[in-house]
Amino acid sequence: MGRPGLLGTMARTAVVAGTASTVVGATQRRQAGKAQEKADAQAAQQAAVESQQQMADMQAQMDAMQTQQQQQPATAAPAGGNDMMAELERLGQLKANGILTDEEFAAAKAKILGT
Repeated sequence: MGRPGLLGTMARTAVVAGTASTVVGATQRRQAGKAQEKADAQAAQQAAVESQQQMADMQAQMDAMQTQQQQQPATAAPAGGNDMMAELERLGQLKANGILTDEEFAAAKAKILGT
């Protein structure tokens, strides 16, 4: 056994180079796959954050609308309250003038007050 010939050395070098290329290629594919998985996970997380933000915005809009709806009857009540007071005063005058009896006055007053 002597030294390997030129062809043997070249064949061995080709096998080593081919194996190295295969290993490097597999490593690169694995790294690319991991990078893609990481990018997919980040995209999914970003979509979830955006979805939560949209839900929070819609909830805030609904809360604002409900608050606005609750305030509208409250602002309308004083106008009705003034009418109620005028109606009660008119009833008081009718009773004072003897047009209404105590029972009629009490019934009309209860009807106006809603009791």
